[in-house]
Amino acid sequence: MNRTARLYALVEELRAAAPRPLTVAALATRFEVSTRTVQRDLQTLMQAGVPVRSIPGRGGGWSIDAEMTLPPIHLSADEASALTAALAAADASTPYASAARTATQKITASMTGPASAAAQELAARIVTLPTRSDSAIRTTVEQALANNMVLRLSYTDAAGHESNRVVAPAGLLTADGRWYLIAWCRTRQAGRGFRLDRIAAATPTGEQAQPHNLTELLLGSAAASAVQPAALASLTAPA
Repeated sequence: MNRTARLYALVEELRAAAPRPLTVAALATRFEVSTRTVQRDLQTLMQAGVPVRSIPGRGGGWSIDAEMTLPPIHLSADEASALTAALAAADASTPYASAARTATQKITASMTGPASAAAQELAARIVTLPTRSDSAIRTTVEQALANNMVLRLSYTDAAGHESNRVVAPAGLLTADGRWYLIAWCRTRQAGRGFRLDRIAAATPTGEQAQPHNLTELLLGSAAASAVQPAALASLTAPA
């Protein structure tokens, strides 16, 4: 078993035992490797964002938060190719690009057979032209949106005019290959769209933002007809 396959199998072994912890010795025996190799694998999983943790003391060991992970997903060759193409579009300027990269690695590690071969063959055919991006700014915007926090922006509009704004993030809009932060602008007292690659600086204020409806902020703008991508509909449908 190669290391990629072992890492995937290690996650599934911990999931099957959860919430009961497993010792490093037991895992080493299960996968027929040294305890040092298992320790190294567990550290790799932690660095990749997998919710594994060490429980010290008698009866301790390593466990995983099963509620924070997904069970095995079996993809068809077409589904694997579709995901490969979609994730390839998540370049450095795309929101949550770092998470998309780790998701790609996890999906790739889980695939076998025709699905894996199809994804690898398609991946070799996809290239992208890098765009200007400031990862620190993008990360600040991502966190503010996820945590509903007010941001202070330094922004340059299409005419080259610079301004400072205090905004309450409401959502993200993608159009013509560009990404925009849609927010309630306190300076203008109205909804505004800020192109991510035109944000010169973004600073969290630490203030919790009042919620604003994304659709209402888009009314009367060029993006008033924006619709939710069909691929995301199942995530937001009523339970």
